[in-house]
Amino acid sequence: MAEEHVHGHDCSCGHDHSEEEMDNFVVLTDEEGNEVEFEFLDSIEYGDATYVILLPPDDNGVLIMELEETEDGEESLLQINDPMISEEVYAIFKEKNSDVFDFED
Repeated sequence: MAEEHVHGHDCSCGHDHSEEEMDNFVVLTDEEGNEVEFEFLDSIEYGDATYVILLPPDDNGVLIMELEETEDGEESLLQINDPMISEEVYAIFKEKNSDVFDFED
């Protein structure tokens, strides 16, 4: 599994963010077969799983999905059916990124 490296605007990691920005997008297919591009914001370890935080194209909230590695080594994103997990992961994301994003409560 490749590790994503997400940064804020004031990051001092030394990476070239202009090229890296192109890698921060994920294309998902909706129920109707339409491809939708989401911006990858972060990944969060919670319990025994990894969750990804995605920003939809309309910038209206975030989408939280579970990252699962399939038997053939591919990565798959799964919908979370437990609202408590979504809330906990989002709380961790907010705390971890409070200096990067302005959150509305």
